[in-house]
Amino acid sequence: MSERQARFEALYADHHAAIFGYALRRTASPDDAADILADTFLAAWRRLDELPPGHDAKMWLYGAARRFLANYYRGERRRSALADRLHAELGSSCAPADSDGESARFAEAMLRLPPRQRELLALNAWEGLDYGEIAAVLGCSRNAVRIRLHRARLRLAAELAGTGDTESGIYLAGLSTHPAQNQRG
Repeated sequence: MSERQARFEALYADHHAAIFGYALRRTASPDDAADILADTFLAAWRRLDELPPGHDAKMWLYGAARRFLANYYRGERRRSALADRLHAELGSSCAPADSDGESARFAEAMLRLPPRQRELLALNAWEGLDYGEIAAVLGCSRNAVRIRLHRARLRLAAELAGTGDTESGIYLAGLSTHPAQNQRG
């Protein structure tokens, strides 16, 4: 082990808990605090020859962690501002087109589906993917997608009918009983 590496390991062993605690008390999550800790000690490794000895090294680490925290806060503010702006833009542009409750009824029916069926329907209807493309996304065969999508459509039709029974919902929403007739693309 080189003298440089030994010095860094001693520095880390002596001060990592204090710097981590400092960051942890000032961030939203332990993961963010760990990132601050990693950035701080990466900077210390790069500037190890410039670090003051003894107690002053700990103060240098606190100063570096403080600067990384300032960057963290700036990033959080930017992300928050962007999220707020997107929320406002999407909220006004994605308002339901109908006012008779059809969209809400459809959304509620979709939420009652198992997550896998919701994903299949969304990939097909919202993303415009065909069976082969969905198979590539999900890592399964085209035939498996065809069968699962057919079952998901039946389940959605039953949920829209309010029965939860796939047999009673077969003909709702223009769905045929043959999945190949429903394939897009």
